[in-house]
Amino acid sequence: MELVANQLLLNEGVAIRNAINQLLMEGGAFTLWRTPDSSEKVLFICNNGVIELDEVTVEDAEPGFVFAPFQPNQKKLFLKAELVFKFKGNGQIETAHSILHSADLSATERRSENRIHFSKKNSTSKIPVDYKEVVAKGIQQIEHGILEKIVPSRYKEVELPDTFDLIDAFETLCRKHPKAFVSVFSSPQSGTWLGATPELLVNVDRESKFRTHALAGTLPYTPAVDLKSVAWTQKEIEEQAMVSRYIINCFKKIRVREYQEQGPKTIVAGNVMHLKTDYVVDMKEINFPQLGSVMLKLLHPTSAVCGMPLAPSLQFLSEHEGYDREFYSGYLGPLNYQGESSIFVNLRCLQVLEHTVRFYAGAGVTIDSNPSKEMEETEMKMMNLLTLLTKH
Repeated sequence: MELVANQLLLNEGVAIRNAINQLLMEGGAFTLWRTPDSSEKVLFICNNGVIELDEVTVEDAEPGFVFAPFQPNQKKLFLKAELVFKFKGNGQIETAHSILHSADLSATERRSENRIHFSKKNSTSKIPVDYKEVVAKGIQQIEHGILEKIVPSRYKEVELPDTFDLIDAFETLCRKHPKAFVSVFSSPQSGTWLGATPELLVNVDRESKFRTHALAGTLPYTPAVDLKSVAWTQKEIEEQAMVSRYIINCFKKIRVREYQEQGPKTIVAGNVMHLKTDYVVDMKEINFPQLGSVMLKLLHPTSAVCGMPLAPSLQFLSEHEGYDREFYSGYLGPLNYQGESSIFVNLRCLQVLEHTVRFYAGAGVTIDSNPSKEMEETEMKMMNLLTLLTKH
């Protein structure tokens, strides 16, 4: 059975590569993703390229995929669902293109790098920074009452191995992270990004139910851990409570009082655990069909990736992080695809540069934070993806 399963995965990977290599034209863009708890993978190819948007409207958007940067005032990228392929995970491929079923490709043809877009931006930081010093400065700002919480991030850049294959890496993340949103996005404007994020930002389903969740607090996970008896410290509990308060305050701003709240509970995301609280709103019941778009604008960037209050947090990160996050901790996901929109925060991600791979991670800093421990947390988060360079 295992041999059969591996053969199905191989054929699926070959079909995905064929689609990208043979259907994607110069200047075009593509995205490949799998939603949490699903075996179905979806590929969009758009040879007209991406559209740049000032704002994203969930309700009125054409079927497609949004890819937005961290900075809320920057342009969002929208990839129209021009060519759509569904891979069922059981050997079934929904497509009319017979080329996707060709399985006799050579090792060279299996690689899809010739169709991958590389970012041409300078890959060095603007200012040499010590992450622990940034955390210490954040704690000082909190002690002085300027900030309640801050989420400084950092990156690690390593050489791109000759053996690295984007589709293999995507398949590996799908196997290792069944409850994450796993995706690849590649366009001339953004370059190529790969990730497995646990954090939902906005979901609007076919029954007009709006969903989001508060996700924060991080502890290491091993299979021996009993999730029902995890001992969370006051620091992690308060950090997660801040994100929950942030969401509830967004509801209050638009006078939404009828929401369901469930949690917090412990969830696993790769080699780490988080605290999560779920929120659900029936948009028909409250007669608010635009809730998805309104909350998307209010929520991003959340206190889980930026800090509180928002304006001084953005200013602090701009002054002290020393690099441009670009699309790390922005948001991404399908819009109005099969009647549903699912947008996630772009966490646990990597960016494929021309000769290197850049890994990103951040940590929530509160009054109880320790700079060395926050540094360890970012290393732990990066480890989820660093293994992709040596294992497939």
